[in-house]
Formats: sequence, C-alpha cells, structure tokens
Amino acid sequence: MEDKDTFYKKLQWQLEDTTQFPSDYLFKFIVPTTDNQVDEVESLFNNNGAVINTKKSKTGKYVSVSIVLNVENATTIIEYYQKAEKIKGIISL
Repeated sequence: MEDKDTFYKKLQWQLEDTTQFPSDYLFKFIVPTTDNQVDEVESLFNNNGAVINTKKSKTGKYVSVSIVLNVENATTIIEYYQKAEKIKGIISL
C-alpha cells in the first residue's frame, strides 16, 4: 500500500509541476473483455463530459480505452486512477 501512496504522491507532484489546470487530461487503460470491465470504465467517466474511445486488440481479448476529460486539478486525476484500479484486470497507462 505504501508503494501506491508514494506513486500517487509523485504523480500528483509531477502533474502540478507540468500541467496548467483546468486542463484536458488523457486517461488510457487496457482492460480484458472477459467481464464487463469496459462498461465499468466507461461508467466511471461517462457522466462527466468525457470523450471515450475504445479499440479491441487483434485477438479480441483486450480493449484499449482512451478517455479525454477536462479536470480541475491533479487531485481529481489521482481520484479517477484510484477508482479505476479497483476494476478487475485493468492496466493503467
């Protein structure tokens, strides 16, 4: 757990250092197609004016999900990543 806390603190510092908020931010995930993970990712962002694009892998086992969302600050980005990491099999890029 401490490693994740350290990771998110570092990410927040980097975002605050390199990004002028509010700003459009690109979230990228890879999710398996075994359950409803794509729907879970989309529902996480859908009610907030996000632009969501999906692309299936050649084998059809995974889906790449790209989401552009206007965010107010780095904390909001971190919160979305923390919610997304609870989705089974998700990989954050």
